[in-house]
Amino acid sequence: MEFQPSGIDCLPMRIIALFNQKGGVGKTTSAVNLGAALADEKRRVVLIDMDPQGNLSFHLGLEPGKIHHSSYQVLTQGISLKEALHPIGEFLSVVPATSDLAGAEVELVDQPQRELRLRDALQRDPIDADFIIIDCPPSLGLLTLNSLCLADEVIIPLQAHFLALQGMARLLETCSLVRQRLNRKLKISAILFCQYEAAPRLTGEVTEEVEKFIEAARGTNQPWSDARVLQTRIRRNIKLAEAPSFSQSILLYAPNSAGAADYSVLAQEILEMK
Repeated sequence: MEFQPSGIDCLPMRIIALFNQKGGVGKTTSAVNLGAALADEKRRVVLIDMDPQGNLSFHLGLEPGKIHHSSYQVLTQGISLKEALHPIGEFLSVVPATSDLAGAEVELVDQPQRELRLRDALQRDPIDADFIIIDCPPSLGLLTLNSLCLADEVIIPLQAHFLALQGMARLLETCSLVRQRLNRKLKISAILFCQYEAAPRLTGEVTEEVEKFIEAARGTNQPWSDARVLQTRIRRNIKLAEAPSFSQSILLYAPNSAGAADYSVLAQEILEMK
């Protein structure tokens, strides 16, 4: 698929990985709906599904029988990302995933530079897009490493629960190691609170702890030293849970819902980030 020019002044393409090794934090929901909201702003967006569960692909109506090429073929058969694009709309396209992707780590175990397969696929045949958004799997394996080696920045979706904070140390350590050894450009650009409930006291306490942690890193050489806690909060909203069953983003399924409003505001905040 070739994108048509967006009519927007050309800016460098941003490659964003949504990464959290804990499942159920709103990662795939945010990848789909942030991508759709940016496309609604006439930005050319490519979503890459790197999760063998294929939830992002299913969310947008790409069932296994409709998928000709996927991220599995990109990693294991050397096809380019452009060859695996499936159009969803005028400004939105997807590199989908199927269950075959679960076998990629075993198939690539003896291959040289196996962590760089995704990056190499883009370099061989570049995509003309404003944003590439990668939905990482909830793990710290080879699929996630490929995602982080391609990305320039990481957004961490997080619930405002203390248990959700427990895995952050390992997540941050992984980003640091990737930056040191494989991808010097990688940075953590933002923390995004999902399934947010403003009322409970615990929510405010966790939010404050994260803000203090990020602020303490200012001026250091850590990948998160310039990160921000996004002002947009994705509120808990039943329409967000219903939308995948209708193979639609929240902007199409329930455009007047709180979920659609939150992701539209989030897209504006992401566009304003330097």
